[in-house]
Amino acid sequence: MKASDLLVRCLENEQVEFLFGLPGEENLDMMDSLLNSGLRFIETRHEQGAAFMADVYGRLSGKAGVCLSTLGPGATNLLTGVADANLDRVPLVAITGQASLDRMHKESHQYIDVRSMFKPVTKWNTEITRPHIIPEVVRKAFKVAQTEKPGATHLELPEDVAAEQVREQEVGGPLRVQAPFSPEPLAAQVERAVQVIARARRPVLLVGNGVIRGRAHEAVRQFARTLNIPVAHTFMGKGIMPDTDSLSLYALGLQMRDYTATVFEQADVVIAVGYDFVEYAPCFWNPNRDKRVVHVDMSPAEVDAHYIVEVGVLGDLALSLEQIGEGLTPFDLHWAKQSRETVTAGFETEVAGGPTWPMRPQHVIRDLRAALAPEDLVICDVGAHKLWMARMFPCVTPNTCLVSNGFASMGIGLPGAVAAKLLFPERRVVAVTGDGGFLMNAQELETAVRLHLPVVILVWRDDGYGVIRWRQVLRFGRTSFVDFGNPDLVAYAKSFGAAGYRVSESSELTPVLTEAFACGRPAVIDCPVDYAENLRLTERLKALP
Repeated sequence: MKASDLLVRCLENEQVEFLFGLPGEENLDMMDSLLNSGLRFIETRHEQGAAFMADVYGRLSGKAGVCLSTLGPGATNLLTGVADANLDRVPLVAITGQASLDRMHKESHQYIDVRSMFKPVTKWNTEITRPHIIPEVVRKAFKVAQTEKPGATHLELPEDVAAEQVREQEVGGPLRVQAPFSPEPLAAQVERAVQVIARARRPVLLVGNGVIRGRAHEAVRQFARTLNIPVAHTFMGKGIMPDTDSLSLYALGLQMRDYTATVFEQADVVIAVGYDFVEYAPCFWNPNRDKRVVHVDMSPAEVDAHYIVEVGVLGDLALSLEQIGEGLTPFDLHWAKQSRETVTAGFETEVAGGPTWPMRPQHVIRDLRAALAPEDLVICDVGAHKLWMARMFPCVTPNTCLVSNGFASMGIGLPGAVAAKLLFPERRVVAVTGDGGFLMNAQELETAVRLHLPVVILVWRDDGYGVIRWRQVLRFGRTSFVDFGNPDLVAYAKSFGAAGYRVSESSELTPVLTEAFACGRPAVIDCPVDYAENLRLTERLKALP
């Protein structure tokens, strides 16, 4: 068999379901080998879309998403989505084609040093120079990508190596899949954590995406409810504690003094569970460096002057919380009740008031939440809408509102929705995006139509780069180069064979959402949004006592 056949067999051995990518001249053998496999190749319209699809697949499944490109421009196009996955701790394996070995030493058509380019944005990468190493490098790529903390890995396959013949008896076939077990926490560290928390008067839990990756959300809920400790989640931790719960403080992540931040100002002990600095820097919630921090994670804490750890408990998150909780008695419920009221009262003030046109972000969120079941999926693109969704969109189930936060790359919404619908065809999937982010990967609408995936793309339209406009006004009192024009989004959607809807008054969003979900094909909703609310929010938060 060819080396490319062996590589495909190794991917099957890793139980890969989908391979997202584009064909090219330097991966011809790989594409041909896929025809005889059980893998489903998802042909995308741009390599960045393929990488984002693999990214979201990894977030939702916990298994490495796989993306494929050819050499040169194909590989460079793939890079943004790979970097996004790596910085957001998402398991992903990228495979790129490459020129033959006999032309890498000289200037050659489309040849660049792709391996060096991918090295800074992956946990590990290598070039496959001999067919017999394929079982080892594939197994390592998946093991490294999926081991805490997860991230991206990269394999480069030169075209002449892919075409080489190899005997199965010489290589032994794919390697057995193995994964490391999560260690138990040290008893001495658990005891130290109990002592620190027991002395607290106003403790708070800060939970991050590591809890979702470690499937420890039920342990967090039990710990918080048993001990009456309020819980704030990062933007990537939405749904760990149901936002309907009286202990939920919603999200901590806005880079200004939000309602949840005022609770942290009063807290004396912060129990950080599965929390990464890349999700929300400690300087924002511990500016005076006066919080006593209990770090509960699989890995030691990163060094940061605003995150000096009182005690670190390393190991399985659920087991760590269980053992810490056994040594504590419940706290007075008054602190948790007061904290919750601080946050909910602020949100109630924002949502209050009659309909406006264009719609206020708070009202778009309210109508969208009402249209969805708790298990339905929202893939949030990057822009002003992300900040509103991340802080206010209530979730009761983890991994139901996905936010690109570490790398925060625009354009993830639509391709991410395609991957989510492939993985969970029985659930409604909505891409919430701005008009800026939507047009960055709008070509993947054709992919959704071709694959008959009835995703809904809710476009918050303001004809500009809303977040940058917001920042410019705050800093300079004026804007520069943030306004743009848009095509007729309804006609644009229909030109792909998708459904298109335009919301023309605030009362129409709910029925339009209902119709879009029922139409049975991809649907784009053009919804004008009043982003003057951004500056109103800034003034409102500045006035917080």
